[in-house]
Amino acid sequence: MRKLIVTAAAAFALVGVAACSNPAEKAADSQADAIQATGEANAEKLEADAKATQAQADAAADTAVAQGEANADSMKAAADQTKANADAQADAVKDAAH
Repeated sequence: MRKLIVTAAAAFALVGVAACSNPAEKAADSQADAIQATGEANAEKLEADAKATQAQADAAADTAVAQGEANADSMKAAADQTKANADAQADAVKDAAH
């Protein structure tokens, strides 16, 4: 936004200088100013799009990490339960033999 304000101020300053110039120079200055303003507006739009894309990527990464951690926690719990079941079965076999 600040770039657009600076560009607009520069354009008005150039218009004042261009008033002393011939019509061809005025037209060229106006065209150059319009091209520059359009380029800056397009660049700012691309920068905003890049920030939005990065934010989406960050959110997706956070979601993937959270899902991965949840899956790992679930697997650890299943491993603990499997180990506990095996221990209980082994104890039952030993108790039955005595």
